[in-house]
Amino acid sequence: MLRLRLRRGLRVVSCGISAPGSAACGGPWRRLRSVLAMAADLRAAVASQPKRLSSSSEVVERPEENGHQDKRLKRDANEEDVEDQNKKLPKRKIVLLMAYSGKGYHGMQRNVGSSQFKTIEDDLVSALVQSGCIPENHGEDMKKMSFQRCARTDKGVSAAGQIVSLKVRLIDDILEKINNHLPSHIRILGLKRVTGGFNSKNKCDARTYSYMLPTFAFAHKDHDVQEEVYRLDRETLEKVNKLLACYKGTHNFHNFTSQKGPKDPSAKRYIMEMYCGEPFVRENVEFAVIKVKGQSFMMHQIRKMIGLVIAIVKGYAAESIIECSWGEEKVDVPKAPGLGLVLERVHFEKYNRRFGNDGLHEPLEWTEEEEKIAVFKEQYIYPTIINTEREEKSMVNWLNTLPIHDFNSSAVGIQANNKNSKNSSDLEGSDGCGDDSD
Repeated sequence: MLRLRLRRGLRVVSCGISAPGSAACGGPWRRLRSVLAMAADLRAAVASQPKRLSSSSEVVERPEENGHQDKRLKRDANEEDVEDQNKKLPKRKIVLLMAYSGKGYHGMQRNVGSSQFKTIEDDLVSALVQSGCIPENHGEDMKKMSFQRCARTDKGVSAAGQIVSLKVRLIDDILEKINNHLPSHIRILGLKRVTGGFNSKNKCDARTYSYMLPTFAFAHKDHDVQEEVYRLDRETLEKVNKLLACYKGTHNFHNFTSQKGPKDPSAKRYIMEMYCGEPFVRENVEFAVIKVKGQSFMMHQIRKMIGLVIAIVKGYAAESIIECSWGEEKVDVPKAPGLGLVLERVHFEKYNRRFGNDGLHEPLEWTEEEEKIAVFKEQYIYPTIINTEREEKSMVNWLNTLPIHDFNSSAVGIQANNKNSKNSSDLEGSDGCGDDSD
């Protein structure tokens, strides 16, 4: 047998075989090269053997031990991939068109740190985080996403055309994903891109509200009427519209809120239109809808405007009291129930003229969403108003408080009346937080 001693770096072997290329090498050298090749093959085979064994053992173990775990890990990995993709998406300033039924909520605006009073924005922010539109820390600090609502709605007040502006990640199927995490009585109906500095509150030119009420509220106090039998006659409807038209223009509405004094410049507000539409019957009760459009509204202003008109039509106050209320003298103005008040739409006419046709942004009009808005109102807003009125009798109970108001009283007498009125309104479920608009 040929015995070989191989040393690293040696070109000559101890068996006396000459170096490669010499004439003496011949057959022994070929045999050496063959041995070296076999040794290399053996080392490669030994090195690969544990990997093959490990791989084969995993194949055996996977179905028995890791069947469900692999699926879960794969799903988690997919979710992480989606989250990573979302994080890479650039944030864009948008507006969302919202509709909601406000019953059971303490208004629109979120009260950070107070879980006792649930608001519409609590549910909205939660849905934005869960859908991946915003990171979780933006939900905790809404300033980080430049969030702004167009109008703060009061406790129990609904909306068919609320607008909020914010920065989000424009993920695929964004509206569907947000709505999947919202209750059915809160819907996102539309989305539009806006300029980077857009602020839904500051850029809003005007707001339109509606107030749905049973028409028996206009029945004269001296007439004994049955709620389901009463029908508003043409003459009374004309009187209502004549009084509502008195509000048009710029007036000092300090008597229509508890937040402003007669000399406060911000108490002056501009009303563009206000009227009552044709009555209609629902659940055997006749209702009507009052529409009011103004630049902005103070806390409880709309409800007090309507409350004063009802008091006049029912015969508790003279028509001249409306004009008196714009003077510096304090006037006792009753506040109609919050049930029935709905934010119908908000207007951005100046923004639309400047940016609506610039080729980069769309005008903030929602004609394509009007059908969805109408369906939502029929499904959630109107039934809530009608059923709540039938069950809780909020208008009936409030009408019973009108006799305690003294519309000719002095400021001293009004303080006592306001205290009594406040106690009675507390029983109605009315509140003192939030406001009708801004």
